[in-house]
Amino acid sequence: MKYTVSQLVKYDCKTMKIDDIIEQLGGAAAVQTLLGVGPSAVSNYRLRGAFPEYARVRIWQALKARGVHVNPETLTDLHDQPPSGESNSASNPNPLNQTAIGQSNARHPDTPQILLIISGGIAAYKALELIRRMKDKGWAVRVILTKGGSQFITPLSVSALSGDKTYTDLFSLTDEAEMGHIRLARDADLVIIAPASANMMARISHGMADDLASTAVLATGAPILIAPAMNPFMWANPATKANTAVLKSRGIAFIGPDSGDMACGEDGAGRLAEPMAIIAEAEKMLPGKGQLQGKRVLVTSGPTHEPIDGVRYIANKSSGKQGHAIAAALAREGAKVTLVSGPVTEPPPASVQVVAVTTAQDMLDASLAAMPADIAICAAAVADWSVDGAGASKLKKTDGAPPQLNFKENPDILATISSHQQRPQLVIGFAAETDDVIAYAKAKRARKGCDWILANDVGQDQPVFGADENEVHLITASGASHWPRMSKHDVAKSLTDAIIKELTHG
Repeated sequence: MKYTVSQLVKYDCKTMKIDDIIEQLGGAAAVQTLLGVGPSAVSNYRLRGAFPEYARVRIWQALKARGVHVNPETLTDLHDQPPSGESNSASNPNPLNQTAIGQSNARHPDTPQILLIISGGIAAYKALELIRRMKDKGWAVRVILTKGGSQFITPLSVSALSGDKTYTDLFSLTDEAEMGHIRLARDADLVIIAPASANMMARISHGMADDLASTAVLATGAPILIAPAMNPFMWANPATKANTAVLKSRGIAFIGPDSGDMACGEDGAGRLAEPMAIIAEAEKMLPGKGQLQGKRVLVTSGPTHEPIDGVRYIANKSSGKQGHAIAAALAREGAKVTLVSGPVTEPPPASVQVVAVTTAQDMLDASLAAMPADIAICAAAVADWSVDGAGASKLKKTDGAPPQLNFKENPDILATISSHQQRPQLVIGFAAETDDVIAYAKAKRARKGCDWILANDVGQDQPVFGADENEVHLITASGASHWPRMSKHDVAKSLTDAIIKELTHG
């Protein structure tokens, strides 16, 4: 027996009603494709006797494509006879064709999948414009609206613009059946947090997972872009600065905040970046969109530990912060990065292959194994010497003179790569100097045979090893240029920009 949609809505038996609607949509498999859900979601619809509100527009479009005409607001009031030239479902028994589904809101594999997280703050209203602009570009947008964000905008307004369900509750059994927070995180090509409040940044920097937004951030393998928005004093607070540094060290990108008048009546840095600026930065982070897409890059980072015996070793103060920041910046531009890292406590950057090593010989072996490469950046502080004949047994303390240690020279990784038969197109080294920084760096560049040297003064009052900032000189064949003191992440961004310019324009 066939029912009109208006009859189905009023029909007492909910199972029959939902089953007939699913049938008119082409069956359970077609509904799964149309709404981007799994079999358990369709079963859940049958039990409830209704589709979720966010699916209304898609269902209306799919029914209309089959000649089934309903009220788009209520999915009721089916016209008994369709307009002239069109046939209704009774005279059109053909199954729902895939072209009709494709013309609705079904996602195409090549469509960028964006997960937007909206946290609390007056700037949340700008997220609506951001969604609209992303949809204008043809991006598929799913949105997580935090409890704080929902105090400023409603899930209904978000869904109206995104064309998809707005997710709010980690512990929603319905949401978990239909999508699940893990799939929500894994389906994304890019996660954008805009606006990102001070609270949101603090929670994700500490790895909290007590709501849907923070859980999705932990579960995703996609790149993350944060657009902060908060009071200027909150942005300038040392706690916020520390959280920002932690997030950047994990390879998370930031845009803004901008400066200007704030809703609270104060003036300063804390305004949410403009939607088009956020989109421009996001576009560069999408798969296949970076300016170094297809380039293979080798980066060395951190110190090396050269054993003296089974329990002691020779090391240096390198933290790996600069090398890891460089690897993260290159990966954000689409490069395939291999990071060969000595012993550090820095978290591995996102989308980077990390090879952990201990000694200089280990680092050389791993670096050569990563060849061929288009670019090599030797940012590691490699020990110049190691103990000849170091054994596994602990050297015992004895009366009299300390034990005699014989040293041997370690392999020169930068020089080896610079003269390798598979030499990268661009080879960059680092020089940590305490005196005559530029002169020694120029001499090192000529001696090693590399293309560029980034030289820093490690003997100055402001520390470099282990610090979050750096002041460097870029030494090239054309001379030296000074980069003022900035965060190591900004140094990494400046170096990445210089590499792109060199490879693009020469």
